[in-house]
Amino acid sequence: MARTAHVQRGTQETGVEVTLDLDGEGTSDVTTGVPFFDHMLDQLGRHGRLALQIRTEGDLAIDAHHTVEDTGIALGQALAEAWGDRSGVERFGDATVPIDEALTRVAIDLSGRPYLVWEVDTPVEVVGTFETTLVKHFFEALVANARITLHVTNLAGDNTHHIFESVFKAVAVALRRAVAVTSTGVPSTKGVLQ
Repeated sequence: MARTAHVQRGTQETGVEVTLDLDGEGTSDVTTGVPFFDHMLDQLGRHGRLALQIRTEGDLAIDAHHTVEDTGIALGQALAEAWGDRSGVERFGDATVPIDEALTRVAIDLSGRPYLVWEVDTPVEVVGTFETTLVKHFFEALVANARITLHVTNLAGDNTHHIFESVFKAVAVALRRAVAVTSTGVPSTKGVLQ
């Protein structure tokens, strides 16, 4: 059974379209109008071994807030749609990823219960024109709409770009491990992940 999704989200602030295949080969085609954010989303597709396409048009004349948030909402909805009732998935995934001096540990549970633990401090508030506080906000939106538990702990790093790259790559690898099909049935004593 194909584990794919196509989600469109339209508001007065943004228009987002996400196409996703959990069983892709690490292809990514992302355009949000926010170059650093595109670079980070590309890490999710490539290292998560997804087939990921994202098109977002937002009110960037104001700032990137709505673009980042609504992309997180739509991507979270696409993930939830693609894995359906989560039958056969490993459910749990973790990864520790270094990028030069930066090191980040991530753990994911496809629990059906949204919860984010975010332990990431960054040396600077802006990378290029991108406000670094938006990274946490993106993951808050993704977690709430994918209905997952996500723990992100940055263990080392001096360079903000490297820190966030290690975050996105670690999330991608942990997600890839969590969505891997390793059995049949729903991996829960409850018989359901909600």
